[in-house]
Amino acid sequence: MRFIVLFILLSFPIIDLMVTIRFARWTGIPTLVWLLASAAVGTLLLRHERGGFRARTLGALRGDQPLMRGLVDSGRKVLAGMLFILPGILSDLLAIALLLLPINLGRQLATAGSGFGDPLDGDYRRVD
Repeated sequence: MRFIVLFILLSFPIIDLMVTIRFARWTGIPTLVWLLASAAVGTLLLRHERGGFRARTLGALRGDQPLMRGLVDSGRKVLAGMLFILPGILSDLLAIALLLLPINLGRQLATAGSGFGDPLDGDYRRVD
């Protein structure tokens, strides 16, 4: 079983490059343009996510948004950025699918973890 997984992991980049070469030949756009464009998109996505992760973490520390939702979103975008950097059309399609998936795991974990509701819920009355 380990060898099958190892074979798949090692053969994926080769198959991905072969598909990219055929796709580039079919579209008439040079292969190097496809590879450089996807690497540039991946790099830009990772740079943008670095600032976004920092903002979401600070928002979670202030209590504005749940922490797990920010971590899941950032992890998804970082994985998509790394898939964009890998050479090939198949990895790019996986990255696009990963970015388009509506993953709201963080919201479910944040509401399931606290069973008390809003901690600032109550009545206010001033007594002189």
